[in-house]
Amino acid sequence: MKITAEEIKKILIIKPRGIGDIVLSTIVLENLLNHFPNTKIDYLVEEFAKDVLKHNPYLNEVITFSKSEFILKTILKVRKKKYDLIFDLWSNPKTAQITFFSGAKYRVGYNYKGRSYAYNILGTSERGNYHSAFHNLELLKPLDIKIISKKIHFYLSEEEKLFANDFIKKNSLSNQRVVGIIPSGGWDSKRCPPDKWIEIIKSLLEKFTCKILLLWGPDDKTEVDYIKTKMNEDILLAPKTNLRELAAIMEKCDLIIANDSGPMHIAAALQVPTLGLFGPTDPEKHGPFSEFSDYAIKKDLHCIICNKLECPYNKECFYEMSIDEILIKSEKLLEKNAQKN
Repeated sequence: MKITAEEIKKILIIKPRGIGDIVLSTIVLENLLNHFPNTKIDYLVEEFAKDVLKHNPYLNEVITFSKSEFILKTILKVRKKKYDLIFDLWSNPKTAQITFFSGAKYRVGYNYKGRSYAYNILGTSERGNYHSAFHNLELLKPLDIKIISKKIHFYLSEEEKLFANDFIKKNSLSNQRVVGIIPSGGWDSKRCPPDKWIEIIKSLLEKFTCKILLLWGPDDKTEVDYIKTKMNEDILLAPKTNLRELAAIMEKCDLIIANDSGPMHIAAALQVPTLGLFGPTDPEKHGPFSEFSDYAIKKDLHCIICNKLECPYNKECFYEMSIDEILIKSEKLLEKNAQKN
């Protein structure tokens, strides 16, 4: 279908949930604005995820809905905005309905089974044999939109940066090499066990002159308290923060080591050297997305990349992960950081 740039004044991108998924979806923004220079772009996300897109200069508005919200209410919100073009980057049954009843002239989505009725411009039916950031770009292909950028976006405010600067100053970290450890993970199977984190941290302290900073969210407090207690005074615990304050502190780190998680993808978007630890998920599809990133995985494990929410064994993918691999890749990323600065 041929669309002229002049007729597109308002675009809606739908990506409801998954902090990391939303961060990765921002890869489309510069490309859309280059192709449709006179348009304004809005996002539709669930309420809990809206802060991921805050302060993004490429966006006009972020529209939210709750997971339990009656779908007709969400549809009416969208219809009132009178969008010319919608990209449903999620394309699940609910977002397909929202798109279909949106009133938009052009509706773009993946050609998944049972969803194609909702779209008059169809993308691939594959669910991705490449990194999930690139999967978002697949929906630009049917419109022949030129890919001028493969950058993902996350932006901090000056106030948030000042918060992080104050934390660094108060803890005398300004002239130290800081390695941030993030034990978060949306699935239990993605979470490296605390005892393995302790082994990793001890090895980092033996290998490098650095300060270890434990970064955490509401679901991680028990784990970080356990790690902190076992390590005594050798590591620093970040204060209680919201997601954006956490991101601001992450940006001050020389290296982030994290499970496959939303904070891992935020670190990569902020161009902080990031090492992802992977077990049940595929790092080739879900790894940190930047030139300053890498991943560690025990490739030869019989159950690796199982995609199970809970481990049916004993998390061997983490317990048997090579410390040497983590140290070697950490050293390379620290060297990259030094060159960058």
